[in-house]
Amino acid sequence: MQDEDTLRDVAKDCVHCGFCLPACPTYQLWAEEMDSPRGRIYLVSQILDGAELTASAAEHFDRCLGCMACVTACPSGVQYDQLIEAARVWTEEARSGDGVPPAVPRVPPAGKRPVRDRAARAAIFSLFPYPRRLRALTAPLRTVQRTGLDRRLARSGLPNRVSPTLGAAMRLAPPAATAIRLPERVAARGSRRAVVGMLTGCVQSVFFPQVNASTARVLAAEGCDVIIPPGQGCCGALSLHSGREAEAAAFARRTITVFEQAGVDAIVVNSAGCGSAMKEYERLLGGTEQSSAEPGWAARAAEMSSKVADLAEFLAEIGPVAPRHPLPVTAAYHDACHLAHAQGITKQPRELLRAIPSLNLVEVPDAGTCCGSAGVYNLLQPEAASELGGRKAEAVLAAGAPLLISANPGCSLQIASALAERGEHVAVAHTAEVLDASIRGLPLSVLGIS
Repeated sequence: MQDEDTLRDVAKDCVHCGFCLPACPTYQLWAEEMDSPRGRIYLVSQILDGAELTASAAEHFDRCLGCMACVTACPSGVQYDQLIEAARVWTEEARSGDGVPPAVPRVPPAGKRPVRDRAARAAIFSLFPYPRRLRALTAPLRTVQRTGLDRRLARSGLPNRVSPTLGAAMRLAPPAATAIRLPERVAARGSRRAVVGMLTGCVQSVFFPQVNASTARVLAAEGCDVIIPPGQGCCGALSLHSGREAEAAAFARRTITVFEQAGVDAIVVNSAGCGSAMKEYERLLGGTEQSSAEPGWAARAAEMSSKVADLAEFLAEIGPVAPRHPLPVTAAYHDACHLAHAQGITKQPRELLRAIPSLNLVEVPDAGTCCGSAGVYNLLQPEAASELGGRKAEAVLAAGAPLLISANPGCSLQIASALAERGEHVAVAHTAEVLDASIRGLPLSVLGIS
């Protein structure tokens, strides 16, 4: 988190023009000024000037998806990401009830979150950042899904009565995937062009292991030796985007250490939220370095972040060389917020997909609006997330494509769930899976299209 003086300077860049309002999903939902970027910037400024962090202000910060559509829309270049990141840290420290001293001394406790909310957050952050723990749930999940118990429970409404977070988790849960064990090294096919590390992720590795397998094959086909360090864990994205700064910093240090030891030219990431967080490591560890037992983390973070690239970004940079086979399908591409808005990557994935013979790429209406996934937002703010997911599902259906392509696991789960609630089915695949199918000449059935 940035220091107070830097945050004040960032907040002063806002000229209150209102260009962010129509781009903001929560303002679209509620038309409430304090649930817009402009309103939240005002609240941050007030706190920096000595106002208390009230429970109401904390709620407005919690309701922000962090989609960064406002950053794309802002003509003044306001770095809203820095402001909401700080606000989340303040809110988490003030409302968690764990006794951690606040980052801004003037900010008093804003009242603990309700017990059920704190229990849900504790469960989420003791589970999702840990692939082994998450993987341990797949066997009972498979049993529940196979017996139809999940559908019966959903119809009863019991999970929602126990906890809205539990109800949302059951709706979003995908069919349990078969584990895929990846080797530590996948050799380049043909002449070696680069040596790259690959982040396997938490949710990605457990629920979408086939995406990681496809990513490794695509990179190898494009002439890359792919190094998959076995000691990697969570990159810290979920914690960072939820105000859990110390936790995120610990995950970041571990990730940096693992990939430093791998000795790679680049670190390729196939999850938009993870890539966005890893590119912010310097700011994260620069802000926490004084409390770190070891100095120099900011410099190490900067070095690593300079190597991080989204899969589409990396492939566009080196230039694809592997032959593509036709995929005769109309597909719509979904812009994940942390890819399009946070990283500014929109052109590269479209160019890669349009280069596939016979693939007709179409756009999703209102493509820049968040689907409501936003890390764990759809678990912590399920009502707002459900409404946004419904809007995105309608937009996907309006595109009229049998295949939706996404570059983020959370988006894939959110949109598939919203479509299922409407009794609709659109196959959802990752960019890597589509490229892999084309390079290998596979039938459309591998993408879920009959």
